[in-house]
Amino acid sequence: MSREQLIDKAVATASEVVGNVKPDQLDAPTPCAEFDVRRLVNHLLFWGPSLSAAGRKQPAPPPPAAAEADVDLTTGDWAADLRALLRDRADAWAEPSAWEGTTTLGSPQELPAAMIGAMVLGETVVHTWDLAQGTGQVVSWDAEVLEFLHADLLETAPMGREMGLYGPEVEVPADAPLIDRIVGLTGRRP
Repeated sequence: MSREQLIDKAVATASEVVGNVKPDQLDAPTPCAEFDVRRLVNHLLFWGPSLSAAGRKQPAPPPPAAAEADVDLTTGDWAADLRALLRDRADAWAEPSAWEGTTTLGSPQELPAAMIGAMVLGETVVHTWDLAQGTGQVVSWDAEVLEFLHADLLETAPMGREMGLYGPEVEVPADAPLIDRIVGLTGRRP
């Protein structure tokens, strides 16, 4: 599978998980210490347009008027909105040009597009895992997506911890499922 297909595969899994979140689960905790399900959904809705813009090498859109934690999930169809944002993310990163050259994630600093693409893949997979865990869902992952992400995180997770994006690494047995090793690298306990 080409790297251009990875985010599409991850988005398919994420969309399925989002579609199975029940309204009475919004206050449930997730493995991501700073987010319950509601705040995690808010985070995904808030940052979704920026992740797509990075794939198109466009400036990040201005943030919504509401702060990240204040997106109202009681009105409209937030699940449909989130699935549309996820689909847009997959479309934005489906072109080989998305992974070439440089791009930004909402700051003036340009970084290699392949690095940002791997970060977007990681954000998609890990937060989908968080959401699934918080809502009691069992997820089936594409093996190539997990293999790519694991290889990337082995190299980049230390930098992510230095930047405060990940907690301290959680030791996971070498023969544990790949998703467990991935989330362990990001500081989550599988």
